[in-house]
Amino acid sequence: MSVATHWGSFIAVVDSGRLVRIEPRSDDPAPSPIGPGMVTAADDSARVLRPAVRRGWLNGLPRVHDTARGTDAFVEVSWDDAITLVSEELSRVRAQHGDSAVFGGSYGWASAGAFHNAQGQLHRFLALGGGFTDSRNTYSTAALEVILPHVIGGAPWSYQSRMPMWDEIAENCELVVAFGGLALKNSQVNPGGLARHRTQELQRKCRAAGVRFVNVSPIRSDAAGFLDAEWLPVIPNTDTAAMLGIAHTMLVNGWHDEDFLRRCCVGFDRFASYLVGDLDGVPKDADWAATITGISRDTITDLARRLTTQPSLIMVNYAIQRADHGEQPVWMSVVLAAMAGSMGRAGCGWGAGYATMDATGVAPGRPSVASIPQGPNPVADFIPVARIADTLLHPGRTIDYDGRRLTLPELRLIYWCGGNPFHHHQDLHRLARAWQIPDTVVVHEAWWNTTAKFADIVLPVATSLERDDFAAGFSDPHLVAMPKVREPEGESRTDHHIFTALASRLGYEQEFTKSRSEIEWVRHLYEQTRANLGDDTALPSFDDFWRSSTAELPALSGPFPGSFEALRSDPQRFPLTTPSGRIEIFSEEIDSFGYDDCTGHPAWFEPVEWLRGGLSDRFPLHLISNQPASRLHSQYDNGGHSLKSKILGREPVTINPLDAASRGIESGMIVRVHNDRGSCLAGAVLSDDVMPGVVQLSTGAWWDPVRPGLSGTLDRHGNPNSLTADRGCSRLSQGPSAHSALVDVEVYDGPPPEVLAFMPPHLER
Repeated sequence: MSVATHWGSFIAVVDSGRLVRIEPRSDDPAPSPIGPGMVTAADDSARVLRPAVRRGWLNGLPRVHDTARGTDAFVEVSWDDAITLVSEELSRVRAQHGDSAVFGGSYGWASAGAFHNAQGQLHRFLALGGGFTDSRNTYSTAALEVILPHVIGGAPWSYQSRMPMWDEIAENCELVVAFGGLALKNSQVNPGGLARHRTQELQRKCRAAGVRFVNVSPIRSDAAGFLDAEWLPVIPNTDTAAMLGIAHTMLVNGWHDEDFLRRCCVGFDRFASYLVGDLDGVPKDADWAATITGISRDTITDLARRLTTQPSLIMVNYAIQRADHGEQPVWMSVVLAAMAGSMGRAGCGWGAGYATMDATGVAPGRPSVASIPQGPNPVADFIPVARIADTLLHPGRTIDYDGRRLTLPELRLIYWCGGNPFHHHQDLHRLARAWQIPDTVVVHEAWWNTTAKFADIVLPVATSLERDDFAAGFSDPHLVAMPKVREPEGESRTDHHIFTALASRLGYEQEFTKSRSEIEWVRHLYEQTRANLGDDTALPSFDDFWRSSTAELPALSGPFPGSFEALRSDPQRFPLTTPSGRIEIFSEEIDSFGYDDCTGHPAWFEPVEWLRGGLSDRFPLHLISNQPASRLHSQYDNGGHSLKSKILGREPVTINPLDAASRGIESGMIVRVHNDRGSCLAGAVLSDDVMPGVVQLSTGAWWDPVRPGLSGTLDRHGNPNSLTADRGCSRLSQGPSAHSALVDVEVYDGPPPEVLAFMPPHLER
């Protein structure tokens, strides 16, 4: 039977209703090992089997500032009682505090599927009930999403169809400079799913064509070994300074593309004044950049020469913008590409996020695929996605965001569905304090992860293996059928089933369901997709699709709006959607905001925490909390592939041998990673793949605090967000700054505590 996930498509082998194994598809050239590991978690002891309510909440303890979340026992109740409790509490909060007191941002990837999209189902349900406070942007790319429309125009994600594809790079480019690298492990995943992983074969094609790669990153393995990439270890958070040094070298030597800058950009003269030091007395030359970045003056000069004498592509990965002033390296990378002379030339110029998802650089997009309609949200209030703890702790406070002043709403009920904030948010101790403030937290979850344990009402949901749907991945041309492989575990129900019951209690079931069953919805969305193509032969009938398990959408063809090639050819005829119609090297709009941490042009701002800063005296190691190779975010941390990656049950932390030797650390030891915000245990891996002064601890281990109610308590399991700082990267985007964090590491003294991350809480009947 066909299985579709964010990490690829597979075949489920079932015997008498029991899931035996999950196998890769034969036509996938690079299947992810995450898929087969799903079997382990399908019916493990961490599954939520019945509706459960936190004992203190059920007993009527004061619901404001109740500090027992995360430590309390749960009482299992009937579905009828659970639906009554949730519907009555939603009605109470709306009546007493207004619709904006309900938070339904519910960030998270959940599982692939056009119909059973957790956020889509939740938003539809809450919008029909009166509305909710939503969140804006993503933890992955908040800074990029906000800055790029100011600089190159278009919608936040439109750059994906405007940058070169791998095939074009292989045919036309000679030099790729990747700031933040292009880690192949990240291309295992694709939002919404994918049929075939193609990034590896396309990267190999580029290398075979003679394209040279430069990996500017603290981590050597951020470029695959077969690329033979030149590694430039850079001090974390200093990519902007490196780019400024390259740009200064181009400018003073007259190597920059004056014609493109004059015709297709605005504001270069004002930026150049900053670059040469006219504004602050500090020339941003190669010597200046070398002192900050750790990359030598000669290397910076040579890179400037190569970028301007060869067909080149400058790419930035998402990791470098999840840091203090994360907008700056994104903005500066566009400016550097504009100066280099290859912007708007086939296979060259600028791009972002290559290898971050499989579809990035593989295809410029796909025809629209219908999904569960969410409808309009009657509540206009929203918060920047990473400011959830600020909102809970400081309702009524006013913050800056992209030229606006936002007043943080008072949230009395959190409804989380399809995500795990106690994995992806920064400073989890602060989030745990903030999480005690609302009256009620409702969570839909299949497993007793940390977010479920910090809820008041937990409703068990079916996994993607336990329901019917179809997958349509970002830019992937394939639709993949997702027939139910097994029956829901315990008393689990689909999100749609749960919301249908709630909508019935609240009086709008028909509006929510449109009188369709779940499989009728799946059929309807497929047929709607088929009709939208305007060609009855473009896709098979639903029944034929369901039998064959896959269908292929017609390819999209360019040129796409905002094309840099079109801009170069005729900027008058093909303007961008920026205020000037050009690339905005200097943005009058951003300048008018008056922000001291994001001015009218890209600039170097010293991070709050970095290896050249004062805090490094106490915490001399920079923490890189990148994406894991063994799972997607925290999904299937309890799956077989992730469990095999653990060291004595803990998440691995990679340390340079020089740093390990000075601390008496050997491979396989349990170590304590710590700073003033918290500490966690991890298993040491020694490798010179990370530069000295840097440690790498991937995100996604389920947070397992020894004393959940105690700020700074030890995490037994190794979640790096017990160490990261919860501060917006600037007043412009308010995005997360997870990669601006300093720590130290020491051998853990004594027997380590047992990992309880995958154990359910105490349950009563």
